[in-house]
Amino acid sequence: MGNRTLAIIKPDAIKNGYTGLIYDRIIKAGFTILGARLLKMTKAQAEGFYAIHRGKPFYEELTTFMSSAPCMVLALEKEQAVSAWRETIGATNPADAAEGTIRKDFATSLGENAVHGSDSDENAIKEIAFFFSEAELIANE
Repeated sequence: MGNRTLAIIKPDAIKNGYTGLIYDRIIKAGFTILGARLLKMTKAQAEGFYAIHRGKPFYEELTTFMSSAPCMVLALEKEQAVSAWRETIGATNPADAAEGTIRKDFATSLGENAVHGSDSDENAIKEIAFFFSEAELIANE
């Protein structure tokens, strides 16, 4: 697959009115949006999605935050999508993120860092499938 990744515009960015600005960055970076959904995750959904982090010190805070308010989930397509999206969003800690990245410009803290990005092609496949069926994705033809 390699050409798809999952992005989430997190509750802090939605609340701060950055959704449109982040969409603009997605498009300008050359991604095709295959699917998008505004949703408010339940605590159980957030725990399921972030199960890979269960047992880590930030898990409870993360799942509480992600289920606290609406977020926007997006399936994106581009050559080398995972690495391209991670470059576009910047380092997890916005203080360490490069100038011009989404997290540098829109994140407020390490815990509220505006966006999520898949960290591998394998996780991208799983993460997209968590929110979208293949039939819900628009093929880029």
